[in-house]
Amino acid sequence: MKDSFDRTIDYVRIAVTDRCNLRCFYCMPAEGIPYEPKAHLLSYEEITRLLKVLGELGFQKVRFTGGEPFLRKDFMKLLENTATLDDFTSIHITSNGTLLQRHIARLKELGITKINLSIDSLDKKRFHKITRRDDFEKVMQTFKLLVNNGFKIKLNAVIMKGINTQDIIPLAELAKDYQVDVRFIEEMPFNGGYKENLEMYSARDIYADLNAHYPNLVKLPSKHGDTASLLAVPGYKGNIGVIAAFSRTFCNTCNRLRISSKGEIKSCLYDDGVFNIRDYMRSGVSDEELADKFREIVRLKPKDGFEAEKLRKAPKKAMQSMSSIGG
Repeated sequence: MKDSFDRTIDYVRIAVTDRCNLRCFYCMPAEGIPYEPKAHLLSYEEITRLLKVLGELGFQKVRFTGGEPFLRKDFMKLLENTATLDDFTSIHITSNGTLLQRHIARLKELGITKINLSIDSLDKKRFHKITRRDDFEKVMQTFKLLVNNGFKIKLNAVIMKGINTQDIIPLAELAKDYQVDVRFIEEMPFNGGYKENLEMYSARDIYADLNAHYPNLVKLPSKHGDTASLLAVPGYKGNIGVIAAFSRTFCNTCNRLRISSKGEIKSCLYDDGVFNIRDYMRSGVSDEELADKFREIVRLKPKDGFEAEKLRKAPKKAMQSMSSIGG
C-alpha cells in the first residue's frame, strides 16, 4: 500500500500490553501508569484477524511490543498463530529481556529470531537508576544467550543528557565482539512526564561522541523504512546506529503503522491516535470494511512527525507514556 507521499506502508507495530515490569523513568513514572483492564485490550483473536487483513493489503513485517510483551499471558500462542500467516515473512519482538530466556528455544523453532533488546547502560548501578529495578545481570544473560543461539539482535539505548551519555562508547564497543546493531536513540517526549525535553542529547551530539572515539567510522547505505543511520567500525563484527527520534530526520521513508494494546491506530508516533480499530471491529464490521478503513488511514498519513504533532488534539503536555503507545 502507498500513502499520499508515495511511501510504501508494509510494517505494523502492535503492542500486546501496556504493562511493564521495569520503571524506566524516561518511559513512565515510578508508580507506573493506570493499566487498561483486559477487556479493553485487543484479544489475540482480534490481533490475528487484523494481521490477516493487513497481510492481504501488502503488509509483510510485524513487530510485537509492550510494555513488555512477555508479561501478557500466553503471548507465545499469539506468536505461534502469527507464524502460520503466509503474508508476514518478518516477525520481530521488542523486549526488555527480563522474561525472555525460557522462550528462546520455541522462538527459534518458530523462526522468530529478530529481537530488539532495550538496555540503556552497561553500568549496573546506572541501569538500576534508570530502570528502578535490579535486573541488569538477567538482561545481559539474555543478550548473550540470544547471540549464542543465532538470533539477530538490535540493542536499543535511549541517550539522556546528564544520565547515561558516558555509556555511549562502552555500549558501542559491544559491536566489536558481537554481530549486533547497537542503536542510540534520541530521547522523545513520551517519557512519563518526568521532564520536558529542554536539554536533549541530540543525534548530532551522539555522532560527535562516536566520531571522536572512532575516527574511521564508515556510513552504511540505508533502505526504505530504516529509522537508524548505520555506521561501521572496520574490523568490528557488528554495527552502530543512531536514531534521530526527536529530530525526525527519517520521516520521508516511513513505512509503518502502530496499533496500541487497546486498538488505537497511530499513523505517526507523534499523533494522538487517529482511529480506534478495536471499537470498529467490535461493532461487527466485515474484513473488507476493515481493509477500507486501513486504506483510508494510510492515505491520510501525515508527511512527517512535525505535521502530526501540529494536528494533535490533545495538548503537548498530554503526551502519552511510551509504554501505553507501544514501544
